[in-house]
Amino acid sequence: METFLLQNGITAALVLGGLAIITAIILAVKVRAAGTGTDLMREIAAAVEEGAKAYLSRQIKTISAIALVLLVLIAYFKGMPTAVGFLIGATCSLLAGFIGMRVAVISNIRTAQAATIGAQPALRIAFNGGAVTGLLVVGLALLSVGGFYLGADAYFGEPTHKKALDAIVGLALGSSLISVFARLGGGIYTKAADVGADLVGKIEQNLDEDDPRNPATIADNVGDNVGDCAGMAADVFETYAVSLIGSVLVAALLPNIADTTPYIIFPFMLCGLAVIASVLGIVFINVGNLKPTNALLTGVALSAIIAGLLFLPLSWTMFPDSWVSVYVPTLVGLAMTFITVLITNYYTATQYAPVRKIAKASQTGHATNIIAGLAVGLHATLFPVFFIGLSIVVSYSFHGLYGVAIAVVSMLSLSGIIISLDAFGPITDNAGGLAVMAKLPKEVRRITDELDAIGNTMKAVTKGYAIASAGLAALVLFTSYVNELQVHRLLADADAVRINFTLEDPTILIGLFIGGMLPFLFVAYTMDAVGKAAGAVVLEVRRQLAAKPGILLGTDKPEYGTCVDIVTKAALVEMIFPALLPLLAVLLVAAVPALCGHYFPGLGLTAEKGATALGGVLVGTITTGLFVGISLTSSGGAWDNAKKFIEEGNYGGKGSPAHAAAVTGDTVGDPYKDTSGPAINPMIKVVNVLAILIIPLFF
Repeated sequence: METFLLQNGITAALVLGGLAIITAIILAVKVRAAGTGTDLMREIAAAVEEGAKAYLSRQIKTISAIALVLLVLIAYFKGMPTAVGFLIGATCSLLAGFIGMRVAVISNIRTAQAATIGAQPALRIAFNGGAVTGLLVVGLALLSVGGFYLGADAYFGEPTHKKALDAIVGLALGSSLISVFARLGGGIYTKAADVGADLVGKIEQNLDEDDPRNPATIADNVGDNVGDCAGMAADVFETYAVSLIGSVLVAALLPNIADTTPYIIFPFMLCGLAVIASVLGIVFINVGNLKPTNALLTGVALSAIIAGLLFLPLSWTMFPDSWVSVYVPTLVGLAMTFITVLITNYYTATQYAPVRKIAKASQTGHATNIIAGLAVGLHATLFPVFFIGLSIVVSYSFHGLYGVAIAVVSMLSLSGIIISLDAFGPITDNAGGLAVMAKLPKEVRRITDELDAIGNTMKAVTKGYAIASAGLAALVLFTSYVNELQVHRLLADADAVRINFTLEDPTILIGLFIGGMLPFLFVAYTMDAVGKAAGAVVLEVRRQLAAKPGILLGTDKPEYGTCVDIVTKAALVEMIFPALLPLLAVLLVAAVPALCGHYFPGLGLTAEKGATALGGVLVGTITTGLFVGISLTSSGGAWDNAKKFIEEGNYGGKGSPAHAAAVTGDTVGDPYKDTSGPAINPMIKVVNVLAILIIPLFF
């Protein structure tokens, strides 16, 4: 069996990746066969689908133009194999986003119709729609990374696999960069529309959410698909692919290992076996009859247990003499998955103290709501960081950095079911919007609101999961940068001295400051973008309501397309600079010391100093990015559910002063949790992957 896995392990993992895609197709057929409701529901759903398609096609054209320029530069400086990897990563990331959008628009209307029957049918349709996205993205990531690695390795035919590994870094960069664009563009779109719709509709006109008289309603619903679904799918593809690539890079550079082949194959097999665990968890949620939250969390727990059982025979088969040293880190990763889910669920679910604290604070005004929400987000950083540190210590003690890499892969191996939870959120949100606009009974909206509140928590849970895994993965990538740098220097000069990254070196501290600043600057630009676009939506909605008073009376029809056009243009323009910011920062830190050393030799700057400073940038970005990302996503999820808790009739219910304060908190939290916070995850990876890629160019 060991010989079979050594010879065919990656191929076996690709077959299991194919299983994920086949299961997703079966679920998609099942979802598509469900009822689509009334003619009015179909008309509204068609308008949302049309807007989502139009935005996504324009976004793809914009991103593709930028990617084409980068493709040419990579081909020139790094060679065609790396450029092909970049192209595959970028294409698959875009494809993942498109799949996420298409699945969502198919599922939204069917979830709304299922809610007319009951909560359980609606839960299953929404979850299965999310599962289609989760399994397709995982299958796509596994097939692209594994397939490209096998192809590149066969092409170069090197026993050390060095050239194949160099080329696969291009795939990591392509997926990460496109993910940043998709997260930012979709996030700016969805939150600009959402904030604009809420500020005028809810606060100024006292309209219900998704009231068809609100001119920004269609744009808001389109945003759920292009931001929360398309952006999320691209993000997950990137996280999964880059973490798998990072583990392979670490495996290939393991010291004192004569044959690294089993260490390279092992992460692929973990991901493949986890597909089986995810599929069984998805089946459990479909056949079980638990309450929604219990069903979803139990499904995740069951998948983790099954994965842990499957990883045991794999470990002792591939590493008969040291299986404990690789098996324990897999358990650490699975444990981190569930710990992250539980922690984020506590800080963002309506039944726990943090959300209720924000709701209670809303009674005394808008400012106290904001203060309480900010405090919840800051508190929410404690336990994730504690457990991330603990997981690093335990994993490292068993198998060094490779143990940490395996823990990251194990944690992300369950992405198939975890992302099913994430996509569940926007699907139920859109289903609720359809229920209101199609004038379905209030009982239907009550069901969709309940599922939407759970969905908000699940979205926050999966964002916390992605950011926590990004912190671990970035640590692995940083060490890969250090090792790759040393290998490159030794190849250029056999007597080269290893660069020591010590805090006594002021260059490292400068790099740490620059890297620590990057997530804050990144968030600043993204928040500005949402604020400007949302302001334009507010002005447009006010203009329409003033010009056509009949809109509020139901005798005039709003111009939905105008708001859609405003947020589309804003998102496409505003996403470009913050998405390119991490690229520019890495290139400048790498290039400036060498240039200054050439023209101003008295400063003592060299290319080696640039390499040292860049190492500091990587650590600084990882550290502050982790805290900022967790804080933003937790605050945003808690604010949203505090609003929903009040809308259930608590503290005065809808229309009360507490509700108005909660809406303000929710509008602040929207870009926190759906634009800036999630986009930090791929941004951290872009910085680290690009640093590895440019080593031969600058150092």
